[in-house]
Amino acid sequence: MAQQRALPQSKETLLQSYNKRLKDDIKSIMDNFTEIIKTAKIEDETQVSRATQGEQDNYEMHVRAANIVRAGESLMKLVSDLKQFLILNDFPSVNDAIDQRNQQLRALQEECDRKLITLRDEISIDLYELEEEYYSSSSSLCEANDLPLCEAYGRLDLDTDSADGLSAPLLASPEPSAGPLQVAAPAHSHAGGPGPTEHA
Repeated sequence: MAQQRALPQSKETLLQSYNKRLKDDIKSIMDNFTEIIKTAKIEDETQVSRATQGEQDNYEMHVRAANIVRAGESLMKLVSDLKQFLILNDFPSVNDAIDQRNQQLRALQEECDRKLITLRDEISIDLYELEEEYYSSSSSLCEANDLPLCEAYGRLDLDTDSADGLSAPLLASPEPSAGPLQVAAPAHSHAGGPGPTEHA
């Protein structure tokens, strides 16, 4: 009652009409259902024949069942009107519902952020381990492939050093064919003749 007194006159009148509709619909449902139960009773003596009475009772039950359905539809329409009234006029409740929904969404966002951070850390750790495994396997593979090449270079260096060692004494010793060329023939002098002549 305090809430109704705080409302404007138009809203209070609207709430009273809603209350009257609710009471009328419930009363209609109860009355029609009671009459259907009464009609279902079988009377021994009637002024009309049983067939006619049965048709009359059947028709009355259909009418009262239709009244019950109509009252139920009116109640559903009343519920819809009450929801619309609350949405349009009950601002504190709407604000509370919005705040509650915002809190739920924030909690869900924080949970998603925590899961994403955990997933990121796990992925970074796994990626680091995979990189270490990859580089270690690549380096070992390169060493295995480069080993014959290193041996080839080592052998080439050894051959070059041995060739240099053999060529050095040959350059130091005179060639055999150059010996007679360096030996000078004896000079013969003739009196009154020309100068000395060298014969190789």
